Amino acid sequence: MAGRGSRLRPHTLTIPKPLIPIAGKPIVHRLVEDIAKILDEPIDEVAFILGDPAFFGDDLVKSLEELAESLGAKASIYRQLEPLGTGHAIMCAKDSLSGPAVIAYADTLIRADFDLDPEADAVIWVKQVDQPEAYGVVKLNDANEIVELVEKPQDFVSDLAVIGIYYFKEVGVLKEELQNVLDNNIQNGGEYQINDGIKAMMAKGKVFKTGNVDEWMDCGNKNVTVETNSRMLGFLQKEDTTLVAVNVRIDNSTIIPPCYIGDDVYLINSTVGPNVSLGKGSHVTGSVIKNSLIQTHAHISNAKLDNAMIGNHVRFDGDFTSISIGDYSVLE
Repeated sequence: MAGRGSRLRPHTLTIPKPLIPIAGKPIVHRLVEDIAKILDEPIDEVAFILGDPAFFGDDLVKSLEELAESLGAKASIYRQLEPLGTGHAIMCAKDSLSGPAVIAYADTLIRADFDLDPEADAVIWVKQVDQPEAYGVVKLNDANEIVELVEKPQDFVSDLAVIGIYYFKEVGVLKEELQNVLDNNIQNGGEYQINDGIKAMMAKGKVFKTGNVDEWMDCGNKNVTVETNSRMLGFLQKEDTTLVAVNVRIDNSTIIPPCYIGDDVYLINSTVGPNVSLGKGSHVTGSVIKNSLIQTHAHISNAKLDNAMIGNHVRFDGDFTSISIGDYSVLE
């Protein structure tokens, strides 16, 4: 989670992308907790690879330590100070690379329910997609083992896209292969990639299987992040998760579920929902909001919002609809 999330600016100018709340909870918190549910076994350690301490600071570290502790695990914090690729990022945490491990990119959310294949040396999570030429995909043999990774194939290879979550029965093997990648300066696109370590494992006979997810949700840019928020709200509603805080004040207003409404929100002469996340301390007056993601302490007046993403401590009074406003902005 060391990247700056440039495609999600202006929201990531003030907060790291993995801490952007989706349905009231930071992306990285949802991801780690969902992986823990799938594994259904004790977790000893959660290692986080962060970027520059000037941006990924003490508050973030504290929240990650609390996340690990909530799972009965210790948190280990590592830094990738240069954007040198996924393989390099993983090796920044080389002191933690032993035993069974899951490696995940922190801008992906999933819904899944399956058992890991005990015969596999590794599992790569995949999702069937309509346009495989836009993704990295896996090629399978007759035994449904992964035999090749192909990036954005122009000719059809498969429609199983790699989503960026991996399981290794012994992650120390990957560590050895990635060390070889670094030592021999093996780069793709000017970066050291996890795929080169995986391909070296395959060449030595390690068995890779697929793990299929039911849902794969991206948080790469504003539009897909708003869509992911809507989809997550729908899943949480079906799971009977409490989404509206008990101390929400409602004055001549309507909430159309599913919505996440945080603590101390005040709704006046407004309609909110469906598919809206509204962070704590926000005030909404004379507005209609749907399919939108709004962070904490925002003041929204006289608005008709749809497909909007609004940051923390924003004041907005106007008639624009599909907007993207970063933290501490004022439009009145």
